[in-house]
Amino acid sequence: MSRFRCLPIDLAVAERFRASGHDDAGNPLRRMTADHPSPCRVCLRDAAVGEPVLLGSYNLPRPRGIYWTPSPIFVHATPCVPFDAADQVAPILRGRVISVRAYDAEDQCVYDLGFAGDGVEIDGPLARALDDPRTAFVNVHTAKPGCLLCRVERA
Repeated sequence: MSRFRCLPIDLAVAERFRASGHDDAGNPLRRMTADHPSPCRVCLRDAAVGEPVLLGSYNLPRPRGIYWTPSPIFVHATPCVPFDAADQVAPILRGRVISVRAYDAEDQCVYDLGFAGDGVEIDGPLARALDDPRTAFVNVHTAKPGCLLCRVERA
């Protein structure tokens, strides 16, 4: 498989959420105590049941155009260390049903590289997408509600 990085959201976004109390749509963030494994988009691990989290709308930087959509996301309510590991699948991608969505340089979805299934099976579909020269980046979402988990790019 091509070398890759699972990318968290920009730390400045999480810091802005925490400082302002508002999401990218201007809505007040929902301050919650996690009652289920809630995937933080900064450290890319699940918040444990009982940890304080923020839930809000996030404006994805890519894809732009037709496939663009905002996404609900969780972040830890207190600062956490951003995920920064090369060639490692982020922990939040394995423990749930996921959707792998590959996009080309023009932000068009490469449909034949898509995958929806158990996150324990992500290695093959992710390798197939990243090894394909058409792929510029991959977004991985939760398959049921469709929330962005993280973007994956070649290293």
